[in-house]
Amino acid sequence: MCGIVGFAGKDHAKEKIIDGLKRLEYRGYDSAGIALPINGKIEIRKHVGEIKNLEKIIGDDGFDSSVGIGHTRWATHGVPSDVNAHPHANADDSIAIVHNGIIENYQEIKEWLIREKGVVFKSETDSEVIAHLIGVFYEGDLLKAVNKAVAEMRGAYAVCAIAAAEPDKIVAVRKDAPLVAGIGKGFNFIASDIPALLKYVRQVYLIENNETVVLTKDNITIYNERGQKVNRDVFHVTWDADAAEKEGYEHFMLKEIHEQPKGIYETINRRLNEDGSINLDGIAMTKEDIENFNKVYIVACGTAYHAGLVGKMVIEKMAKVPVEVDVASEFRYRDPFVDENTLFIAISQSGETLDTLAALREAKRKGARILSVVNVVGSSVARESDDVFYTWAGPEIAVASTKAYTTQLICMYLIGLYMGSTKGTIEKNYYDKVLNQLKELPYKVEELLEGEDAIAELAKKYYRKEQVFFIGRGLDSGVSYEGSLKLKEISYINSFAIAAGELKHGTIALMEDETLVFALATQDFLYEKMISNVEEIKARGARVIGMAKQGRKEMESVADEVIYIPSCIDEVSPVLAVIPLQIFAYYVAKERGCNIDKPKNLAKSVTVE
Repeated sequence: MCGIVGFAGKDHAKEKIIDGLKRLEYRGYDSAGIALPINGKIEIRKHVGEIKNLEKIIGDDGFDSSVGIGHTRWATHGVPSDVNAHPHANADDSIAIVHNGIIENYQEIKEWLIREKGVVFKSETDSEVIAHLIGVFYEGDLLKAVNKAVAEMRGAYAVCAIAAAEPDKIVAVRKDAPLVAGIGKGFNFIASDIPALLKYVRQVYLIENNETVVLTKDNITIYNERGQKVNRDVFHVTWDADAAEKEGYEHFMLKEIHEQPKGIYETINRRLNEDGSINLDGIAMTKEDIENFNKVYIVACGTAYHAGLVGKMVIEKMAKVPVEVDVASEFRYRDPFVDENTLFIAISQSGETLDTLAALREAKRKGARILSVVNVVGSSVARESDDVFYTWAGPEIAVASTKAYTTQLICMYLIGLYMGSTKGTIEKNYYDKVLNQLKELPYKVEELLEGEDAIAELAKKYYRKEQVFFIGRGLDSGVSYEGSLKLKEISYINSFAIAAGELKHGTIALMEDETLVFALATQDFLYEKMISNVEEIKARGARVIGMAKQGRKEMESVADEVIYIPSCIDEVSPVLAVIPLQIFAYYVAKERGCNIDKPKNLAKSVTVE
């Protein structure tokens, strides 16, 4: 999820590129850099950290040109560092590239370049192979060299390249990663997203998959994968820069809700081998290690903690090992029973949450094996762990987490399946069944998102409620906690979650006329019991929004409203059940006029205890 900006004009490329990078910083924040052709050579400036760090080292007037490319990085291959920052160049600095995405066969290409061409690599990135590969093929025509390089590359990516011998030109290619070309007068842009361009242009070409672009100050030429020129309609941008950063969505939260199918897909498929086995790259646990674990601790905060509640049930079922879940802020204060036979799983979107870090360090001090589930590469939690399982949610801007949560759930399933299959505690048929159900989730989430308008209407109907309850049994209980949190953190409604079987032990005293209750009933073997619980609260006058799988019509006879999720096995229903709750929370907050992306008193990453 890196950001790319390229500019071709008459002068001052540096200024335009830096400005564009600042508008794309939400796509990546680990490092930034810029490359310019100057006096027959490509000059590169790059620096780890925020763009302001880069600005400090490019202040001299001599560093400028009429053409250039820039990059803001979200690290994948290689830790955030100056040397791993983009742009990358070939050996003699005659070619430079910026890259967004993954080159899946980069190791193969790298070995060939070292063995056959004597290339010496400087970075740990997959991206550097692109610069060297183009350099090997370059014979005075950058477009031909890029095309030859692309033919050797597998993966999902966008690349921009410049050559010292052709200082007026940028060549860019898109393969499953976004690119847009901005149309100016005497200048043109190429970028990952529209926000980078809006200060200067309002007319753009939307570059399609498998297309290549040649950019000069006067022309934008688009070629399809067969090398044929493409005529493309101009897209006129009507929204402002802030809205464009959200890709047309009113809020980042809504955009991120809609990005969940992609995040789920990426998190699953990047961890699967062709034979269906799970590849936990970056996790060095052996069969002996897994068999020696006699306890698992899952520790996290907020939404990540709720993912852990689901993870507990999944891992216990699949790996047949006891699992405890604890909030990170409490873990280290009760002298937990942790030793060298304990697997400690830390879950954190940012990887910088202080409470989670402190709990991790305490578990490590006691000898536990540390496995972290994080979204940010190179974060503190990741660096201090023995093993790291990265989610592929991409940067999450809204404070209220959505896509990070669902991808964390996917990680829990994959860890459970991996441990269970390694130990031999799950049958092959069951393994295949769960895995196939996981693979279907992106499409089923898309189906749920198509019903967004109906849930928005429910929000309009109930947004004035000042007290809401969420109930469920089994896995639905964990999802209830997350649904409740989403509602309270962005709408400021007093929301509660409770295991449905516990209602009669006190909480049912709060059920009265017009009390709003979400009743989650997506677990087939607990469905009848949930219907009974709904009848109990309806008898006290409460209003009930029920949730059930498609085909379970009994809920309609007891609930006031029913939301259906696609049919699935019980184990994976939490991924689907949470989607309508996210949407409901979003539209309630919108109706109440709340600051959805930045709710009061909250921050994305909590770095204080």
